This record gives sequence, structure tokens and C-alpha cells, in this order.
Amino acid sequence: MKTFSAAAAAALLTAVLLPGTASAAEPAHLAYTSAKFEKYSAKAKAVTYNAELVKAGAHVTVLSIPTIDGKTTVGIRVKGLVANRVYGTHVHVKKCGALPADAGPHYQNVADPVQPSVDPKYANPQNEIWLDLTTDERGNAYTTATVAWQFTERHAQSVVLHAEKTSSHEGHAGTAGARLACANVDF
Repeated sequence: MKTFSAAAAAALLTAVLLPGTASAAEPAHLAYTSAKFEKYSAKAKAVTYNAELVKAGAHVTVLSIPTIDGKTTVGIRVKGLVANRVYGTHVHVKKCGALPADAGPHYQNVADPVQPSVDPKYANPQNEIWLDLTTDERGNAYTTATVAWQFTERHAQSVVLHAEKTSSHEGHAGTAGARLACANVDF
């Protein structure tokens, strides 16, 4: 029933919220992924790179909704991670791959000309999508982030869970430690 409800909500939101929200060349669209983390394979939707902190079989759901007022809201729900732990979480530019670095850098609405980006002018929660999570006693968490822009022809392709809370200070802005897991999302 939950799967049907998510699909019905997605269809309704697509029909009601999306007309005319982005450029005619590449309209913004709803993006949804729900998968269990597993070891990398070409068909995996969600990959774990650290089986101790993100066990195979833990679950992730990501939903991205462009709104009629030109914003984007992204929500993430995880189940079965390590209890009472912080995971820095961000939207990245490329799909998950065999190696953690394959997902590329964080997606930035206005791209920093210097990569990796640690300049708070670019690496901040208004220009990137930061979804840091703190799990409960069961290892579950949910959060959302809303930004004042939408994806256009330059789409992001994944969400990456990191080992630490996201830093926001000069020289370290946007950093969150090792990449633990990745979920493909067609933003």
C-alpha cells in the first residue's frame, strides 16, 4: 500500500505542480528512488561502500519535487543504518559507481570554478542540497531540504551518505568525511 501511495502522490504532484515550472527545453521533473543498499553491481540502485556503517539490506528512499514557485524539495528516508549516528548527506553530480569517488562532486546550482569545492560561497546549503541525517535508536531517519532553484538540463544523478556531519567553515565547507554509500536518483 505504501508503494501505491507514493506512486499515486508522485502522479498527482507531477500533474498538479509541474506544468510550466522550468525551461521549455528541459522541464523539471519529479524524481523517486527506493532501494536496498547492496554491494556494487551495474544494476544496483543503492550501493554500500562501508558494510559496517551502511549494511547491505538497509533501505533508502529519495523523493525530489520541483514546485510551481521555482523551488525544489528533496526528502530522504533511511531504515536500518547504525543507531544514533550522524550521516552527512548530499546530492552529487554523477551516478554511483564501483568506487565511492565515482559519484563526483556535490551538485551545485552555481558551480564553483575550483574543485573540489570548499569555498562557503559555493559549498553551502542554498547552492547545494544538504540532507544530513541523525538516526534514531532503530537506525532510521528522515529529513528534507528545500532550495530556491530547480534542476534543468544539468541534472544531478545521486545522493551520497558520508561519515560525518557536513562542515560549513572556510576551507572545509561542504566536506563530510568518507563516502559510505550512494543511491542513484534521476533528478
